[in-house]
Amino acid sequence: QVQLVESGGGLVQPGGSLRLSCAASGSIFSINAMGWYRQTPGNQRELVANITSGGSTNYLDSVKGRFTISRDNAKNTVYLQMNSLKPEDTAVYYCNARAVEQPDSWGQGTQVTVSS
Repeated sequence: QVQLVESGGGLVQPGGSLRLSCAASGSIFSINAMGWYRQTPGNQRELVANITSGGSTNYLDSVKGRFTISRDNAKNTVYLQMNSLKPEDTAVYYCNARAVEQPDSWGQGTQVTVSS
């Protein structure tokens, strides 16, 4: 199994920045890709950004140019740098790991609130 522990959420004003971290442990050798999803109450989780084992990245259109996903392989950690935050970015953010022949792994979720 892959275990994911998230940190870095909090309350920030519009235009501010946060950096989310996701540390993976367990069967980390089996991970193909990691990403960040977000969810608001009553809504579907949406993919915000992901990064593959080869280093390719993808972003939700609404966060392009503001968010950056990165990876530190030595620390088995993925980051999401969020700049120019908007109120509509408010959500619970979940780290995700896709591994070979395993169900997706999820972090516990971290709340990001963007408010004046």
